[in-house]
Amino acid sequence: MHTQIPIKEGLFTWPSSKPQLLGSRCSRCAEATFPAQPDCRNCGSRETHIVELGDRGTLWTWTIQTFMPKQPYHSSETEATFAPYGVGYVEMPGGVRVEARLQPNTAQQLKIGMPMQLAIIPFRSDEQGNDIMTFCFTAVTEE
Repeated sequence: MHTQIPIKEGLFTWPSSKPQLLGSRCSRCAEATFPAQPDCRNCGSRETHIVELGDRGTLWTWTIQTFMPKQPYHSSETEATFAPYGVGYVEMPGGVRVEARLQPNTAQQLKIGMPMQLAIIPFRSDEQGNDIMTFCFTAVTEE
């Protein structure tokens, strides 16, 4: 039996029917960061705590990745199966901008300012056949 395992613990709530990105917030200056950090990048405080950043945001900027990422990137894609994909920054409530893969994947479908929804998707399988899960953002189709 295979299971779904997050690509890295602490990036998002999982398993969950309504997953949320996890970041950190500084107790001293309220700066939020993704991924979570033990120290505040704004004031240097070590008083940070884990917070849910949400599951929706706004597409801040984007591009289309047209080449296979270099190592140590490790997915189930090969040069023969690689397909270009959207990648961009999604601004979450509170101002944190998160870099992520985007779906849809064409320049005609992506627009700066469009609402985006967090999705948890399979990235690759591990040696035991478990699904390694990662996050991406998809276009919101209904408001």
